Amino acid sequence: MRRDPHRRPSSSPSRIPSPTPSSIPSPTPSVTPLAIDSIAAGGDGVSRLNGLVVFTPRTAPGDVAEIEITPGKRFARGALKALVTPGAGRVTPRCEHYTRDRCGGCQLQHLDIASQRAAKSQIVADALRRIGHVGATAPEVRASPSEWRYRRKLTLALRRRGREWFAGMHPYDGPGKVFPLNDCPITDERVIAVWKEVLAAQEFLPDSAELRGAVQLDSRGASFVLEGGVSWPGAAEFFEHAPSLVSLWYAPAVGVRRRVAHREHDLLPNASFVQVNEGMARTMQQYVVDRVLAHTPATVVDAYAGAGDTAAALADAGVKVTAIELDEDAAAWCAGRLPAGSRAIAARVEDILARVLPAEVVILNPPRAGVDAKVVELLANASAGMKAVVYVSCDPATLARDIARLPGWRVASLAAFDMFPQTAHVETVCELVPEAA
Repeated sequence: MRRDPHRRPSSSPSRIPSPTPSSIPSPTPSVTPLAIDSIAAGGDGVSRLNGLVVFTPRTAPGDVAEIEITPGKRFARGALKALVTPGAGRVTPRCEHYTRDRCGGCQLQHLDIASQRAAKSQIVADALRRIGHVGATAPEVRASPSEWRYRRKLTLALRRRGREWFAGMHPYDGPGKVFPLNDCPITDERVIAVWKEVLAAQEFLPDSAELRGAVQLDSRGASFVLEGGVSWPGAAEFFEHAPSLVSLWYAPAVGVRRRVAHREHDLLPNASFVQVNEGMARTMQQYVVDRVLAHTPATVVDAYAGAGDTAAALADAGVKVTAIELDEDAAAWCAGRLPAGSRAIAARVEDILARVLPAEVVILNPPRAGVDAKVVELLANASAGMKAVVYVSCDPATLARDIARLPGWRVASLAAFDMFPQTAHVETVCELVPEAA
């Protein structure tokens, strides 16, 4: 299924009603006591001042807080200055970096887990109502098996301090800055240990002003992907000095990513196709398979199929599957997992979908940007010959937008999954059926 979407989305101004000119405060920032009503997509607390919506990071529903407000034309940004009265769901963040360094990796550590899930449920429902014009009931957000130490992948910025490299993350209010990371409590401790090995072998890193790296675990062990620089002459020495790594990948600033060292045969097509929260990913994948099989299809198109986990499960159940994946390595790996009668195609979904339809069910599992307009146009026109579209989304806003572009289809079911606890991200599976069904 889809790769890690762990980025903090911004709130879309298009979703905020325009205030009247008289309600817009002075452009000079001012500190005002405000009550926080809810959590917006992206994790900011939402309040209102004279009809103007104010988005303030690190605030919680029920908070009364002193907020420094910087107004804009249609909404305002807030900065938390002092907490007057805490909301009922507010807790002390577990991570040292969350408050001290204003780490942008998590957005909701200051909320207890029940409040986090309630906020995510409302984010999904609000997006479908405001953007998709669908009156969907706020879905229950299914709990992750682990709320901490669940991440099997950690991507960090590499920067120099004098002659020494350090690895760190960006503050939420300073994306150009990087602070050194000591620990990340949502990340598997084995990943943190490998990052320490990476830094211990830093003398063999490329000579570059800045780099970016990702450590991730799979069924073999740990892999490291390095991005940046022009070349990496010290890759072999680096790999020698990082004994926990089973695979090493390099993506220069100009060029393609390639594997540069390994200790055994790779079990995955490349280092991008690892499920970050393995337990939650298995739960969601089984849900997708169950929703597809509920329609007893003979034929399924699995679009944006990744390494083919869902396609293989459906093929094992006797369904004829066509899997579409842009990455050639992943498509080849997927093809090797499919029995005769099913196939995998390396192509853009928007370029090939018309040629592989009709199918009784289409699975859409796109990246955060959602599906191309050509795809929704094809599906809108194909509804008469299909039983369902099962849309797996990592962004409720783009899911809602794409639903709005699918006349002739209605929402039959909606489920949400807490794939990334402590963050504002939520995965949603939306089952669409033809209006006539």
